Amino acid sequence: MKSIGIIEVVGVVAAVQALDSMTKASNVTFKTMEKKLGGRLVTIVVEGNVEDVQAAVEVGARTSNSITNCAAHAVIPRPHEEVIALLEKSSEKFNYRRK
Repeated sequence: MKSIGIIEVVGVVAAVQALDSMTKASNVTFKTMEKKLGGRLVTIVVEGNVEDVQAAVEVGARTSNSITNCAAHAVIPRPHEEVIALLEKSSEKFNYRRK
């Protein structure tokens, strides 16, 4: 069953570095990214199996701290369908902006 990992960091540079480390460290897939407060807080969401997501979140939190602070992080095993729907909307919005 899929799980999701969420990491929130201060700044886009730290977010990109954390995402790079997360995807290299374990078998996770980037789901979406949200920027708040003009990009000062950036939330990254990845998905995969529970063990891979836990490893990725730990690495991402450590990596982001080399530049700035990790504001928050979480792993959600078997997320509820409403959480998945929320992430799908975020992903659609993110992908729309990239076009």
